[in-house]
Amino acid sequence: MFNLDSLNPQQRQAAETIRGPVLILAGAGTGKTRVLTFRIAHMVQRGIAPHHILGVTFTNKAAREMHERVTKLLPKHKKSDGPAAEHRPTLCTFHSLCVRILREHIEKLGYKRNFVIYDTSDQLGAVKKILSGISAKGEKTDPAAVLAMLSKFKNGGTHAAAFDDPSIRALAEHVRKRYESALHACNAVDFDDLILLTLRLFNEHPEALEACRAKYRYVMVDEYQDTNNAQFQLVHSLTREHRNLCVVGDDDQSIYGWRGAEIANLLDMEKHFPEVKVVKLEQNYRSTNTILKAANTVIKNNTQRRGKQLWSDKGDGAKITLHTFETDEDEARTVVENIEYARLAKRMPWSSQAILFRTNIQSRPIETALRQAGVRYHLIGGQSFFDRREVRDFLAYLKTFINPHDDVNLLRIANTPARGLSDVTMERLLKASHERQGSVFSAMKNPLVTTTFQTRTRESIESFVDFVERMRAELGGQPAPAHLPSCDREGDEEASLPFSGGIDAQPASSSAPARSTGPFTLQTWANRFLDETGYFAELRRIEKTAEAGENRVRNLKDLLATMEPAEIQPNPPYARLEKFLEDVTLDSDRENEKESGGDAVTLITMHSCKGLEYPHVHIIGLEDGLLPHSRSKTEGTLDEERRLFYVGITRAMLTLNISHCSGRKKYGQLIPCHPSQFLNELPADLVEHASEKAKEPVKVESGKSMFAAMRDALD
Repeated sequence: MFNLDSLNPQQRQAAETIRGPVLILAGAGTGKTRVLTFRIAHMVQRGIAPHHILGVTFTNKAAREMHERVTKLLPKHKKSDGPAAEHRPTLCTFHSLCVRILREHIEKLGYKRNFVIYDTSDQLGAVKKILSGISAKGEKTDPAAVLAMLSKFKNGGTHAAAFDDPSIRALAEHVRKRYESALHACNAVDFDDLILLTLRLFNEHPEALEACRAKYRYVMVDEYQDTNNAQFQLVHSLTREHRNLCVVGDDDQSIYGWRGAEIANLLDMEKHFPEVKVVKLEQNYRSTNTILKAANTVIKNNTQRRGKQLWSDKGDGAKITLHTFETDEDEARTVVENIEYARLAKRMPWSSQAILFRTNIQSRPIETALRQAGVRYHLIGGQSFFDRREVRDFLAYLKTFINPHDDVNLLRIANTPARGLSDVTMERLLKASHERQGSVFSAMKNPLVTTTFQTRTRESIESFVDFVERMRAELGGQPAPAHLPSCDREGDEEASLPFSGGIDAQPASSSAPARSTGPFTLQTWANRFLDETGYFAELRRIEKTAEAGENRVRNLKDLLATMEPAEIQPNPPYARLEKFLEDVTLDSDRENEKESGGDAVTLITMHSCKGLEYPHVHIIGLEDGLLPHSRSKTEGTLDEERRLFYVGITRAMLTLNISHCSGRKKYGQLIPCHPSQFLNELPADLVEHASEKAKEPVKVESGKSMFAAMRDALD
């Protein structure tokens, strides 16, 4: 059992206030996750049923961590006590919450419960298809830009200056309607839709909202300063009647305004809940007081904030070291030299060091210097595992088997690897699907279409159709009907067919292989069809080196190994596959959350480092135009840039090094740079210049300790 006595007075007050609206102002490193988990356990101890408790976070990592901590605090229940779900609170992300709600109620909006969730790649495919039908010949439009415009338009940005032009606004409306119609016809939704459709459900079907309110009687939201308008409306809809809302956040760490976060949601809490109780968490358990005093002083220059004063019982610690360099290459080389010196002379492992920067492009000279010095490093924010070509191809195969009338994914894998379905062939099939207002798969099954192709191409088409239907049958699904209305057709709800017929259902084709004895595993099945198609061989063939090819194969086989839990579920294979795809789509951030593994320096942007901590931090590039970014002057976001600097400072536990350059290379030319205005906001008595520090004599004991550490390293 847990004990509230282990909390400090402010933490305990936050954990014990379990009814009515509560705002927990949790400064950096003040133990907010501990408070949230203890609060949930205390609520259960006071007799609140766990299944009435909802905790919403922004990342799957945070939700998993909270779930693990709460599980340890709550008493164990026997199976005879009732369904396991009744003994667990719901702890999930905003998107996962909306998936839960929509799986239960989305039929009220004209969708089927087995809707699929489009990720960015799927969305781009849908946009490309729309553009191909409305763009003039020879006209090239960036699908990613159109998708960004759609997202902004859908999420309430209709009043933005970009849409003041009537022609642009009309185009946005037209593309939006086509896009939404295309997704609806394929029984698909995107990430924006998950929240927007839930809000529409609540607005049009009050009984669904009442059911959710009855279920989630106590709601907690983490990182409340990062919520956007749609998320705010969702939370407000659920809680405005019972008023049991607890939000946790820090306005000083609101750094995502560029993606729609509205700091006003936290600052204006009293407007919506006048009776709100505010609890401040100010005792920091991470940093020294020197680091905290510097952070407090810098952030006070923002006037629109809730006042708080971080403090620590860890003592003052070392002063902040300020470095000035001639070039960014000098900066990179010296930072790496200092890291190596700390490892050899002070026994500080690489993993205790982190290098923070404002923009991704700043990592290039640092990475070069680290490689030249033979220092291992981990770059956070590189290419996601799920964005690798081989992974995207594999997931497209799976999505095609779930719904062959999903043109986006079918077009991706139809000729991957090559099977006689060239680009010209697929373009003709796509055109035929438009003319017949059907999907590409419907066109591939239509004799009136296929007989227009040469014999060899027609056989390739028929072979591919047979392959898809055979895979669907093995999963327990019926062959798709030959003529299905178009996924472009507004209101068509039959584009994504649920599986039926049970696990033993077989297609009409006699080519389906006999089933093997023993349990059906998705991993074995996937391995077999990838081998059958020659995809593994294709990966090895297209890479320049055998090692690179094997790496791609290994990536795929690692993913296959995660397709099912250790104990195979009794659900039919298609249901298990749907669950796997849903988890992959909703959990696409997990690659960025992976720990580096082993001893390595962390390279990370300031936007990615929130919530993390490192013993020794190096913030590079404190220059005008980088931090604050040049855009902040035209966009009026200087306060957010200062909050970003504050976040960077408060990642440091023991030492903090800050640097800027007189010149930085751009396109091979050295461009003059000027120090950031934020440097003038640091208290002078807390900062020492590296050049002055280097003149100080080394104390005898320190020297002996350094030499001993170096001898140990050499041994």
